[in-house]
Amino acid sequence: MDNALRQLEKLGQSIWYDNISRGLVTSGELGRLVDQGLLGMTSNPTIFDKAISGSPDYDVQLREILKKTPGAAPAEIIQSLMVKDIQMAADVLGTAYDRTKGGDGYVSVEVAPSKARDTDATSGEVRQLASRIERKNVMVKIPATKEGLPAITRAIREGYNINVTLIFSIKRYREVAEAYIAGLEQRAFDGKPVSGIASVASIFVSRIDTLVDELVNKKIAEVKDPAAVARLKGLLGRVAVANTKLVYQTFKEIFNGPRFAPLRAKGAAVQRPLWASTGTKNPAYSDLLYVEELIGPDTVNTVPPATYEAILDHARPAHTVESGLEDAAQVLRDLAASGIDINAVTDKLEVDGVASFEKSFDGLIAFLGTKKIRSGEVVAG
Repeated sequence: MDNALRQLEKLGQSIWYDNISRGLVTSGELGRLVDQGLLGMTSNPTIFDKAISGSPDYDVQLREILKKTPGAAPAEIIQSLMVKDIQMAADVLGTAYDRTKGGDGYVSVEVAPSKARDTDATSGEVRQLASRIERKNVMVKIPATKEGLPAITRAIREGYNINVTLIFSIKRYREVAEAYIAGLEQRAFDGKPVSGIASVASIFVSRIDTLVDELVNKKIAEVKDPAAVARLKGLLGRVAVANTKLVYQTFKEIFNGPRFAPLRAKGAAVQRPLWASTGTKNPAYSDLLYVEELIGPDTVNTVPPATYEAILDHARPAHTVESGLEDAAQVLRDLAASGIDINAVTDKLEVDGVASFEKSFDGLIAFLGTKKIRSGEVVAG
């Protein structure tokens, strides 16, 4: 049955689900979503924190882990719970993987955020997670920190599917794309095939507007000139989409360029841009602002449940990611003219993003620390 999801797929955009929980899989709900046209799934430490600490669905496995390994460290327990969820979700999404011949149907799992600033530790966990999960349609997520960039190249060279996460700036996106290509080049030099490796570059969208709007509103409160106030108000809710549209142009430049051409000839896939953090935070904006403005070929949009339902209910699919490019460039010029440095904004968001995931992971460790065995049952301590 044709619906907005399938219309978006025809336009070259895949909709993934930015959520995971044990119950979503065991209830059959994930299978229903796949039947509707869902093409993938992403997770992160915050999502797992909510899933595991907010449901008894994990207690049976937790009992088994503690019975088998009474001294298991919380981080080891968390990974075991995550691996099980990812395996189950990957099995359900296998039909999408097969239908798209490996183009979609992926589930993403993140390395521990505490390793985001450690290249070797990140590389080691990529190998460990891929080995434990053992599913062809799994992507391991590497944060796009400076230390993460060489880990991306290394992982691609070794043949792993990688989702590069926490990208905010055009500059960092370019570095990520180049790290991906470098991995493919090194793999080709090693005499290994470059086909069959999937990767996405996750550009976070709404968080940019959240921070920029805050900075703009502070400036509005400070200025008296009506014309200056009008110019500042013209920036509200527009910077994130503008930035993302220009990221897409950078994607086209890189992957249609001469460096990638020989890899494409050998069967390498482009590293698709993935729009993340696309749920609308500000109720004054359209609930599909970060969907309908960013539709185009070779893109993925991973959406939270409420946005997923909004897409099915009232999305108007059309090729939009390349519309209004001069306006997008002007928005960023106007932002700079207002005294707000987009690079400072995106640098802060990267730091805050890693810290937020670390906080969620630490919260999950603390939660598991309150769980103990009483009369053979896992209960809250």
